[in-house]
Amino acid sequence: MLFYSIEYFLFLPLVFVVFYFSGDRIRGLVLLLASLFFYAAFKLPHLLLSLVLVALSTYIFGILMGTCENSLRRKVLLWGGISANLLVMIYVKYLPFLAKNLKVLADILSWDVSFPEAPVVVSIGVSYYVFQAISYLIDIYLEIDKPEKNFGYFSLYLCFFPKLLQGPIERAGDLLPQLRTPYVFDYATVRSGMLLFTWGMFKKLVVADRLGLFVDIVYGDVHAYSGTALLLATYVYALQLYFDFSGYTDMALGTARLFNINLTQNFNTPYLATSIADFWRRWHISFSRWILDYIFKPLQMHFRNWGNYGTAFALMVTFLVSGIWHGASWGFIVWGLLHGLYLAASVFYKPLQKRIYKVSKLHGTRFQKIWQTVVTFNLVCLAWVFFRATSMSDAFYIITHTVSGIVNTLLHGNLPELFSLGKGKNRFLQSLLPLTVTFIIFQAKRRVDFYAKPFWFRWAAYYVLVYSILYHSVINSKSQFVYFQF
Repeated sequence: MLFYSIEYFLFLPLVFVVFYFSGDRIRGLVLLLASLFFYAAFKLPHLLLSLVLVALSTYIFGILMGTCENSLRRKVLLWGGISANLLVMIYVKYLPFLAKNLKVLADILSWDVSFPEAPVVVSIGVSYYVFQAISYLIDIYLEIDKPEKNFGYFSLYLCFFPKLLQGPIERAGDLLPQLRTPYVFDYATVRSGMLLFTWGMFKKLVVADRLGLFVDIVYGDVHAYSGTALLLATYVYALQLYFDFSGYTDMALGTARLFNINLTQNFNTPYLATSIADFWRRWHISFSRWILDYIFKPLQMHFRNWGNYGTAFALMVTFLVSGIWHGASWGFIVWGLLHGLYLAASVFYKPLQKRIYKVSKLHGTRFQKIWQTVVTFNLVCLAWVFFRATSMSDAFYIITHTVSGIVNTLLHGNLPELFSLGKGKNRFLQSLLPLTVTFIIFQAKRRVDFYAKPFWFRWAAYYVLVYSILYHSVINSKSQFVYFQF
């Protein structure tokens, strides 16, 4: 059940009406049943079973930790709970990848070992609620939070349907109190939620999916292109991914607001970041905070005697985990390692960088900020190549032929390949219109109080948004969110 499907447009108002007319004592139950129905609507029984197993194991281990005073036993319970959750995620998401690579390793080493075929199953949402469950257990172990004794509220915290599929990854201390707070209807909150949901749907259907048409043409047959075409497709993919994922987040946050629940904002203009560290403070914020708090900081503390080398090693391991979390593919692993390498290198380069800017008198200037933003964006896009390419060989082809193609264009004065893209050119031009419209609307929202404008202005803008959404949902009804695969 996708957020922009007809089924969801029937499901959400029904849930809201039942929730509104229910008493506070059963409103949590209404949301829990709605969340389970929402997940079950994908008609993938193993997903529902995985959710139930994660909820039960995390709840039990959390309760046991909360009543245990022996430090060694508490640590055993912590790792028992984490292991149980990771086993579920590995079975659902990584078993085929592990089996395939073990077979390759056995062939290389001439081992006479046979591996059974691992089942390939869909893992929608599993990574998100498993990470949320792990953070819950760690926070109980560190006595940041107390275990939730009500299994119903705990289950709802884990599987609240707006954030179930693609996050945000919520902390227990932030979400559980909101789920227990008595509901009070507020028109302004409901209106802002509906507008945020509509804006997110516009970003997904009108912008991201239009941009994706061009990206799919080029990345679907990379060997037919080089130079400008590959570079442009990579830049467009960066925008597609942002509008797709942030569009989902807006729809999730908008839905949650209907029930007076505020989820974590996941994006803050990430492509205006002036460093890779700044990028991760702006991109997929709930996830970046998770890996910072639960992976990087403990590793950094453990290797603190190594100084900068310890910090660099902790960053490499942290972003290796980030890549693995995104999927069972070498492309994701390389993507994570690249970001780890960027950040590890900055540990040693940053002092030199400051001196260079100071000596050149560029420190604090507009040029410095623009230069850092451009460099950061291009480093991010370089990593996106491995994230998007269908294979490692395609990724290396894109990188090498982007460089050689652009050099060839500059040396021989050839017209940019964009003008010889054929069908891809038309699809790129189709993607420019929604991007331009989005930029204008974004600027309008940014510079004026958009919702305080006259009645006729607001409703004209609403009409344009809704018409664009309806039109593009008809011509691209089979699209899915990019991050569903994670």
